[in-house]
Amino acid sequence: MELQKYFSKFLLKQRKKVVTERDYFLSTELNKILGTEIQNINFYREAFSIKNSSKNQESNYERLEFLGDSVLGTIVSCHLFQTYPKGNEGYMTQMKSKIVNRKNLNKLGEDLKLTDLLQKNNNSVALGENISGNLFEALIGAIYLDLQYDTCKKIVLERLLTPSEINKLENKIVSYKGLLLEWSQKKKLNIKYETCEEIQVNKSIVFRCHVWLGEEKIANATETSKKKAEEKAAQRAFYILNKKENILGNPKTV
Repeated sequence: MELQKYFSKFLLKQRKKVVTERDYFLSTELNKILGTEIQNINFYREAFSIKNSSKNQESNYERLEFLGDSVLGTIVSCHLFQTYPKGNEGYMTQMKSKIVNRKNLNKLGEDLKLTDLLQKNNNSVALGENISGNLFEALIGAIYLDLQYDTCKKIVLERLLTPSEINKLENKIVSYKGLLLEWSQKKKLNIKYETCEEIQVNKSIVFRCHVWLGEEKIANATETSKKKAEEKAAQRAFYILNKKENILGNPKTV
């Protein structure tokens, strides 16, 4: 019995030596975020590794991001289907889009401070504006592989993306351009966007977008990119048109 205790302590010490300071930090922080102990640190190492072209790096977060995107989509779709038994396809599609769109995922990742979990040797690598959302999806992928779907679903809906947070998004407009497109199709009206480059006095280039409803020019806006200009112009067009009629309607009912 004493010999068994000795070997148990010896093996425990040896196991502790194998765990690096980096792994201990990652494991501890993830346990706080997820509310449960992780099983396989390798998945999470990969989830918080950034591609570095200057090093012979075998893995990074991108594969897990791909997986996490699909897993999160399934969890959200099932949740919406069960939560809104009278919600039609259009309403549930809109709600899903609000939840899994890049802007919202970025916010979720930022709130969890996921960039703090990145490998230290990747600090010199330039991070894109969507890195927080990408890491959020990679984390979902890692949880799925490590703890299986049912546990992953529970963690997502109880810790990472709670029903109360989902409810807050119900009346939020994610894309005015998409909203106008859907409205115009229902009304059988033609909405089009004309966008062109403009050179400012200081020689900087901006994009000006005009929104047309049939033959009438109803709004315009300028921004630093074509996509931003079109969305901003669509937002202005929405407020102008919404004074005349209820564009939003009641998407919940069948």
